Amino acid sequence: MKTTNRAVRTPGGLSVRLDVRAFTVVFLLLVSALTASVVLIGTGDFPIPAADVLRTLFGEGNAGQEFIVNELRLPRVLVGLLVGASLGLGGALFQSISRNPLGSPDVLGLGQGATAGALTVIVLFSGSANQVAVGALVGGLVTGLAIYVLAWKRGVHGYRLVLVGIGVSAIVTAVNGYLLTKSDIVDAARAVVWMTGSLDGRDWAQVWPLLGLCAVLVPLVLVNARGLRMMEMGDDVSYALGVRVERVRLLLMVAAVLLTASATASAGPVSFVALTAPQLARRLTRAPGPNLLASLCMGAALLVVADWLSQRAFGAEQLPVGVVTGVLGGVYLLWLLVTERKAGRI
Repeated sequence: MKTTNRAVRTPGGLSVRLDVRAFTVVFLLLVSALTASVVLIGTGDFPIPAADVLRTLFGEGNAGQEFIVNELRLPRVLVGLLVGASLGLGGALFQSISRNPLGSPDVLGLGQGATAGALTVIVLFSGSANQVAVGALVGGLVTGLAIYVLAWKRGVHGYRLVLVGIGVSAIVTAVNGYLLTKSDIVDAARAVVWMTGSLDGRDWAQVWPLLGLCAVLVPLVLVNARGLRMMEMGDDVSYALGVRVERVRLLLMVAAVLLTASATASAGPVSFVALTAPQLARRLTRAPGPNLLASLCMGAALLVVADWLSQRAFGAEQLPVGVVTGVLGGVYLLWLLVTERKAGRI
């Protein structure tokens, strides 16, 4: 499929450039994520055909199906969609701001920072699940603030941001190891399960806060997408085109940190989604710029498919979804490195 740009003119006289290939990719990814969600809802010890799942979602199922779908399985799938979308969008923002394909939350240490906040609550205070989620959110925000402050020098530039993030990540990882050594066996086991990244036991209590945050942050990010795309040409060019670079960069970094930290608070540190989703989306759209919507949909689709694999691909043995994304992401990263080396770019 060739990249085709078309100008769409609204009745009010506003002209919008439409990338047909990118639009098609976003649409297909969205359909894939929703289809995988329906299949996942119907999967389990009590299988439900996809047609019955759809009828139940529209309020036409029997009492047993409504309980299984609406109370047991739908919240987990919604959390998976929202977490994947948040990580995909957050990863695209960081990679665009840093102008580095490795500038994702996994590399910059935001996941480790959220983990440190959660471990602090688990190990030092034996907190509840809600308190652990709040601790993870606070830990991610504090880590993001520390990276921004340490990387500031007459502005924040991509290369320095990545280097500072790697250093902060190493420090916070050491802190996490120290916290684990100071915990008793029960808290340590609980912490290790949380650190793996899992969607088990997720209910509506995790859905509503994450949905509300995404409802605020996603439109905010999309409104500033034009400025972000211009910033990829360099700060001087962006200033000349009227973009308030540092204001836009700070706003989008705060949004990316909130998206990543809230996703980690909801499901634990699910690895590699934020790194791979934007790159896969860019390869499919073949479009310049951050590809925000495509990355969002790719992240949602990846996590739902990974959750299905974690439940069904290994027989009766279910794995945490973070294990599956780690394996798939590691394979993709190795393939990417081999491909780049053969092309002579590394």
